[in-house]
Amino acid sequence: MRIARLAAALVLALLLAGAAPARGADIGGPFALTDHHGNSVTDQSYAGKYLLVFFGYTYCPDVCPTELLVFGQTLDLLGAKAARVQALFISVDPERDTPEKLAEYVPNFHPDLIGLTGTLEQVTDAARAYRVYFRKSPATADEEGYLVDHTSLVYLMDPAGEFARHFVFGQGAETVARQIEEMLDQD
Repeated sequence: MRIARLAAALVLALLLAGAAPARGADIGGPFALTDHHGNSVTDQSYAGKYLLVFFGYTYCPDVCPTELLVFGQTLDLLGAKAARVQALFISVDPERDTPEKLAEYVPNFHPDLIGLTGTLEQVTDAARAYRVYFRKSPATADEEGYLVDHTSLVYLMDPAGEFARHFVFGQGAETVARQIEEMLDQD
């Protein structure tokens, strides 16, 4: 978690310094994963929608559940406009986060949230496309108790699959919803 917080702090520092990634930055790209219903999906499965993309894992003790709560609140605040946005939670722990595990987990945050997983190679390819860092922590005595360090940014991709903006850990749902709504209103 320390690395994820450091990464978020670095992005925030860059934002404050005026070095935010520009719209259309080289972030995002094709992916092939499995959703929490067991269906094979690709980035094209969501073509034409804004994507709210977050990489995390179900055993995450703090950042992930907090961000997913913000996802759910954001979708609720968008009201009918939320139909133009698809929230995606991509697991960086495919070893434990099976479609069945994600099916138990993601509905706790919002019924329209989609959990995605795949093989380690598929997840690594998706993370690489989104410039997301993740690393499994060294094993402990309890093999199930490991943590996964990961980037804690949320990416907003436009309907053409281009990077539109990002959100940092700790931004409230009101802020996120307002900024998404501004983009929706411009289309």
